[in-house]
Amino acid sequence: MKLSFLSFSFPFRTAYAHDINPFFLSPSMANTILRRHNHHHRHKPHKLIVIMGATGTGKSKLSINLGRRFPSEIINSDKIQVYKGLDITTNKISMSERLGIPHHLLGFHTVGEFTPSDFRSLATSTIADITSRRKLPILVGGSNSFIYSLLTTQFNPKSDVFSGSDPVSLDLRYNCILLWVDVSLPVLCEYLSKRVDDMLDVGMFEELADFYDPGKESDPGRVGLRMAIGVPEFDKYFQRFPPGDGENGNEEEEKREEYMKAVKSIKDNTCELAKRQIEKIQRLRSAGWELRRLDATEAFRAVLESESEKGRRIWEREVAEKSVKIVKRFLEE
Repeated sequence: MKLSFLSFSFPFRTAYAHDINPFFLSPSMANTILRRHNHHHRHKPHKLIVIMGATGTGKSKLSINLGRRFPSEIINSDKIQVYKGLDITTNKISMSERLGIPHHLLGFHTVGEFTPSDFRSLATSTIADITSRRKLPILVGGSNSFIYSLLTTQFNPKSDVFSGSDPVSLDLRYNCILLWVDVSLPVLCEYLSKRVDDMLDVGMFEELADFYDPGKESDPGRVGLRMAIGVPEFDKYFQRFPPGDGENGNEEEEKREEYMKAVKSIKDNTCELAKRQIEKIQRLRSAGWELRRLDATEAFRAVLESESEKGRRIWEREVAEKSVKIVKRFLEE
């Protein structure tokens, strides 16, 4: 089965929501809700929507679903996507997929590592700015360390709550709804494997070949991107077969074998990342964070079985519409 890269980034594309969705809020209706909220909650913490989930579960898609229903702006909380460059490898949402909804902290950082403390500082000011313009901030991304650093009232950058050695704080400084988009791990790993194939089809290998430069490994402008899955895996390949070297027919079989090893490593490591991210989310949930779980498993299963329209309907019913109801109630409180 061969699916396009875009179908794997946004596998359940919908028609415009007001054409098919009875839960669609018109711009005037959504603005009215936000104005009422701003009037009654001026002296309370900013309201914030947080979309969590493992890599590849459709978090960006849901943020766009909500962004089309409420006057809002989106803040990236993926610790690799904050870095400028390698847009295919890091799977950044494209300009066309953003549908004109403003995105913040996405592909902007160029020098040195961007830490959870850095994220806390910039995301805090970004939320305040968005709220000052009477827009709803939507935080979306799979980096739970970034999400935790932002939401907790007292953040200690030296503690590691996800290792189990330090307690998880329940004292959050925002009035927020935590939406967890979940997909069963076996289904998600199958999906992620095919997504890697599609990323390669649209230029991931060529992007990594252009990025490869053994003389710049310690370059401050490349520190963050070097942590992206795909970079170290293909570095091993490029060390043996440097980009730009002439063709050698005697090496073709060996090159193919090494290429497939790199691809397998990317797929395995992406699945392992998803597993770790789910474990961290479950750690927060078991500690008392109130997460609203949205099960997208059947939607993904349908797409993997080449039933995209069925997958779209399931996503709309089980994820998008449920999220709209949750957010609408939240804003009316």
